[in-house]
Amino acid sequence: MATRQSVGEHIQRSEDAYDYALSQFETASRQEHYNETEYSDAQVMLENAVNELNKLSLFANEQQREEIYRKRLQLQTLQNNMILQRSYER
Repeated sequence: MATRQSVGEHIQRSEDAYDYALSQFETASRQEHYNETEYSDAQVMLENAVNELNKLSLFANEQQREEIYRKRLQLQTLQNNMILQRSYER
């Protein structure tokens, strides 16, 4: 079983990745040109966070799995929006 502390740490890292990616997404939404490298890095950070949460959920209790699931959905929604943003600009 995952400890409360380890779940909290993973959730915090996921939130940090989300915040960074969201800032990159918002910048790209306001400008025609954006920093390709930072945008790509943000997408990688989101993907890594999703993968970490998937692994963590294997060792979590039911309540922790629910929290992990909600955070994973939030990350994946932003991932999808970032992909769509890029495809519209090309």
